[in-house]
Amino acid sequence: MSIVVLPFANLSNDRDQQYFADGITEDLTTDLSHLSGVLVISRNTAFTYQGKRVDTKQIGRELRVRFVLEGSVRRSGNKLRVNAERFDGDTCDLLALQDEITNRIANALGAELIAAEVARPTENPDALDYILRGRAASLKPDSRDAYAEIISWCERALALDPQSVDAMSLLAHALMRRVDANMTDAAAADIARANELVDRAMAASPRSGLPHHVKGLVLKQQQRLEEATLEFETSLSVNHNSVWSLHHLALCKLLTGSIEEVIPLYQQAIRLSPREPRIGWWYRTIGAVHLLRSRIDEAIVWLEKARSDIPAATPVRSWLASAYALKGETERAAAELAQARKLSGDDRYSSLSRLKAVGLFGGPKTRALYEATYFAGLHQAGMPEE
Repeated sequence: MSIVVLPFANLSNDRDQQYFADGITEDLTTDLSHLSGVLVISRNTAFTYQGKRVDTKQIGRELRVRFVLEGSVRRSGNKLRVNAERFDGDTCDLLALQDEITNRIANALGAELIAAEVARPTENPDALDYILRGRAASLKPDSRDAYAEIISWCERALALDPQSVDAMSLLAHALMRRVDANMTDAAAADIARANELVDRAMAASPRSGLPHHVKGLVLKQQQRLEEATLEFETSLSVNHNSVWSLHHLALCKLLTGSIEEVIPLYQQAIRLSPREPRIGWWYRTIGAVHLLRSRIDEAIVWLEKARSDIPAATPVRSWLASAYALKGETERAAAELAQARKLSGDDRYSSLSRLKAVGLFGGPKTRALYEATYFAGLHQAGMPEE
């Protein structure tokens, strides 16, 4: 079975209620993802259709899914109506209502949910409201302000319900995402707090997927790659449709030398989220793996796709410089290296020794592949040793 849950339309008079409709969409996507044998297109791809007039048959063809689920939410005071199948309820008990909506819709699709094993966010309806607003903020493009907004909503949720697994997990995830994006001035403090939060979340709900994903991010930052691999695999055992667990697992496999496992993981991620806003980074890594395995022509195809998608990404430019040089296209290689230096916020592309000092290139097996391909190509493109 394959399905995409399109963003539920907010039919309320109050446009600010969109966050609640988005929360219903996300919860339903997550609940369906827990089921064995069900391929669920990721929320990031699904949300690219938000606010657009859509032809469900065309979407089914684009995403190669059998089912396309649409719905709407109308909220007025304490009354709520959700249509996917018709559902009426009272929003005084927001948590129970949200759970019942997602379970009833999923069951209407013939799915046997295992949500009883998965921790629900909180017993405090107001805290849940803040969590949903935090989730809505997490859909915004990466920026310092966006991360600050997510963190603020999660802090308010935890102030009301300090034991909320969802609030702890979402907050820890935001902290680690801004560390990965180099959008924090206190990386060490963010990592320490994320680690403390996620340990509490895992202790309270060991079968929740997001805490294991975030724990993997913490361990990966600490270069404890084998342990991080286990956490990402655990996350995927709970939610096998988690594209970002697939992404980070693939990176861990690359850095620990299991390079042959990397591209299949990215192929699965692309299948689940073909309209992923950050898909260019997946293309980049696929291209890098081809280059590391000396498949130069294939590498160039994927790296050029990445450049088209994320033209300002300096790693894409540097990998293309290496690939072009190894193919003998020295002028194109030099031009890409110049772009990498221009776009970079530091001097890492000034020399090979500087690049090696600041980069993460894995263990001995992977490092040897970098030396024979990526670094050799950059040297041919004009990057000096010192």
